[in-house]
Amino acid sequence: MKKQLFLVGSPPASGKTYVAKKIAKRLDNPVYLDKDVIIPLSKAAYLAADEPYSRDSVFFNQYIRDVEYIAILDVAFEALAFNDHVILNAPFTKEFRNASYIEALKQRLAPYEAELVMIWVHCDLELIHERMKDRNSERDKWKLENWEAYIKTKDNSIPELEGLITVENKDEDTVDSALDELFKKTIQ
Repeated sequence: MKKQLFLVGSPPASGKTYVAKKIAKRLDNPVYLDKDVIIPLSKAAYLAADEPYSRDSVFFNQYIRDVEYIAILDVAFEALAFNDHVILNAPFTKEFRNASYIEALKQRLAPYEAELVMIWVHCDLELIHERMKDRNSERDKWKLENWEAYIKTKDNSIPELEGLITVENKDEDTVDSALDELFKKTIQ
């Protein structure tokens, strides 16, 4: 069986957790990781720096964001040493637009003889806005209070990255159909 590292990304509230968990349910005993589980560590960094907690702040982008990715990817690679399928759910909004970053990940996977499977969950902005309101999460407070400013700073387009698989998240049937195709072509 081929080892595979799945990166499931999208902007917040696009449905990446929904899609990633659907993928996990179709696989036999995968390791499922969500970058959000390390948020408590990031909150501790805010406290230590005496900074107000905001995942949309300059402090977050300068000191926290990239370190979260390094940490969760290190966990993913540790898991890949012992499991054939590791699924990592994180936005990857910057990473999926950086071909050299992705190439470095592929090189890092080479000793594991593992394939990188990149999945982008696409959703229109109106549905994203509704989902953010519905989930009523602390991490979305600033985004919702400043919606127009927030969406001007975010690129909701599908990244142009070779090998990237797009799952359109309009409804359950659309997602299931896309995952059926994904499993026929990619998953082993």
